[in-house]
Amino acid sequence: MGSSRGENTWDPAACGRPSTTMIIGIDLGGTKIEGVVLGDDLQPLERRRLPTERERGYEHIVERVAVLVEELRSAAPGCDVVGIGTPGSVSARDGTLKNSNTTCLNGRPLHADLERRLGCRVRLENDANCF
Repeated sequence: MGSSRGENTWDPAACGRPSTTMIIGIDLGGTKIEGVVLGDDLQPLERRRLPTERERGYEHIVERVAVLVEELRSAAPGCDVVGIGTPGSVSARDGTLKNSNTTCLNGRPLHADLERRLGCRVRLENDANCF
């Protein structure tokens, strides 16, 4: 997506997206949940951060992510996909999260629960693969 000089050369139209596409990305970590809205030039337009509060459990974390995404949607109306990076991986067998350092997420259908709660498509990926 970038040139050998590190420049951003991403073209949303080449991906079948209109040039005014905005992207919401979430970094779901053990201590904080950070969200960003990126414009079609991949420059941040809006950034927000909330504490994860993982000690309050799985349902609370799902709700924290949802609150953050809803706040970011005000800066990205029409955004219909949310990308989420988090430690751990999604099981191909049953769709649950595994190997997360936020242990209350393990064995839970985070991807499906977030899609249901947010009412849009979610792309969930191990955060190490999101660079």
